[in-house]
Amino acid sequence: MPRRLLQRYLPHPETLKRNRSLRFMSHWIGNPSLWVLSRRGVANAFMVGLFSALLPIPFQMVVAAFGAWLLRCNLPLSVGLVWITNPLTMPLIFYGNYRLGAWLLSTPAREAPEALSTRWVAEQMLDILPILALGSLVAAVVVGLGANLLVRLLWRWHVVRSWKQRRHRRRQRREARRRGDEHSS
Repeated sequence: MPRRLLQRYLPHPETLKRNRSLRFMSHWIGNPSLWVLSRRGVANAFMVGLFSALLPIPFQMVVAAFGAWLLRCNLPLSVGLVWITNPLTMPLIFYGNYRLGAWLLSTPAREAPEALSTRWVAEQMLDILPILALGSLVAAVVVGLGANLLVRLLWRWHVVRSWKQRRHRRRQRREARRRGDEHSS
């Protein structure tokens, strides 16, 4: 995985520790194991962040931060991934989770009225919520585990590719030196 690319976009722990609103957590934020960019740390951060993002709950970032602390994975990455569900994407993602839950329960999904309102959603919430919760939980587990596996595989592929390129460059340098020695004699 391009570690340098990730480091370029992630905040520095000292910057966050000095932030006034985060001072109460400075001892926790400063834990070095929460800032490591290793294959395991990044893969688990993707799993925690995407799992938290797909849950229809408030304070998803807090859940992601706690999960990062629990699994000792990259804190800023897991918290940042929660923003996949933002105000623009949230309705689509949660509707997809609702449809998944309805499919799993073999329940027909409710169709939204032409004029969707908060009143309609509030009236339907008792029927929608269990289906949404199941679909969201299944989607969160599947996407989280899939992301973890994918990151580990991509990271391994990148490392193997780097080693092969390095070996190839060494071989070329050796052959160039050999040819140079042959021409000078």
